[in-house]
Amino acid sequence: MSELTTTQPAGTPTWIDLGIPDLDRAMTFYGALFGWEFDVGPAEFGHYTQCLLRGRPVAAIRPNPDPDATDFWWNVYFATDDCDAAAARARDAGGSIITGPMDVLDQGRTAIIKDTTGAQCGLWQAGAHIGCEIVNEPNALLRNDLVTAESGPARDFYVAVFGYTLDANPDMPELDFTFLRRPDGHEIGGIAGDPKATKSRWGTLFQVDDADAAARRAVDAGGTSAEPYDMIYGRVAHITDPFGTEFDVGAVMTS
Repeated sequence: MSELTTTQPAGTPTWIDLGIPDLDRAMTFYGALFGWEFDVGPAEFGHYTQCLLRGRPVAAIRPNPDPDATDFWWNVYFATDDCDAAAARARDAGGSIITGPMDVLDQGRTAIIKDTTGAQCGLWQAGAHIGCEIVNEPNALLRNDLVTAESGPARDFYVAVFGYTLDANPDMPELDFTFLRRPDGHEIGGIAGDPKATKSRWGTLFQVDDADAAARRAVDAGGTSAEPYDMIYGRVAHITDPFGTEFDVGAVMTS
């Protein structure tokens, strides 16, 4: 169990949110899958809805502001002590700034950036909202990894923006996978090189107690699931929600 009461160090995935066409349907699906409860925001803030685990925010969902959108994904936000400076580093490293930097009331300061491979992510300089208050336990965020056909440029970009150090994965030397580590050495995720990837995107992995049971819940709630499979770190299922949003759930190996 990992409950947070303070801001995570810079460079750490600290928040996730998802814009979808139907908020009620999304709450039904994710409530059935993860047991989340929901705090629906007011109309003037786009019904931005906090997803709650034991009453604490672990993610957010909202109606997508683009009525013509057909592509949906969990957007990851990286903690930063200075949103403006991090956005400037992203631009200087060859990326682009999609929105911001801008204040979100007293909650924090944010920007959405796009890296040199086309992957999108957010920056979050915490104010009253520190980000996910529960991580690394069932029904909460476990990790984020970037999947891209351009792993070299991606590594260069994120080192420039966040000061990460890079480590190969000795457990799976046959794969093009690089661990990203904060300056204090803590691993925060990775970059997976896949020459077959048609787009670059940050993936989201939620921890669950039982990947097979979670896959069944997803299907019963109107989503789909690939067959769960074992890998070196645990058992994983690839889920697609009713809107086509893809993500993974994983039961961590305990022995």
